[in-house]
Amino acid sequence: MATSTTPLPFYCPRLRTSTSPAYTSRRQVSALATVQGEEIAVDWVQATSSFFDSDSRPIMLFDGVCNLCNGGVRFVRQNDRHGRIRFHALQSESGKKLLMRSGRAPDDISSVVLVEKERSYIKSEAVLKIMQYLDLPFPQLAFLLQFMPIFLRDFAYDNVANNRYNIFGRSESCEL
Repeated sequence: MATSTTPLPFYCPRLRTSTSPAYTSRRQVSALATVQGEEIAVDWVQATSSFFDSDSRPIMLFDGVCNLCNGGVRFVRQNDRHGRIRFHALQSESGKKLLMRSGRAPDDISSVVLVEKERSYIKSEAVLKIMQYLDLPFPQLAFLLQFMPIFLRDFAYDNVANNRYNIFGRSESCEL
């Protein structure tokens, strides 16, 4: 597993974890971290700023053992000819740090997350934002879908996300 602070265009370790739901939107995120048995406050935006120092492309965080999520990453890579999005598994060390930056628990694999330099998106909002980075016709489709109320989009997203292992299965390790 890479421990470098330099972001990789794609990083996916072989890990499994459990889910724990959380939701946040725009805000400065700081949390307590335990260092040598002592809890200290960590500003996760500042702590993860190096991910965007040399590469400003957004990072898509995905569940590395979910077959649906791996298929989604393949779909995004095929429809992002200009390479506008980077990928990290939620289970990776960098993924966990970026989850903390987004105000989510480091073991929360319940949603795809898109992390930009200034903001993070989750659930259906992340999917629509990812679509905006893809080739035609997906930005136009995202534009139309944004008019659907977020509670309906997130309801549909949650139903698929909560049943993704039952419907699509899971793999022992990240395929990509």
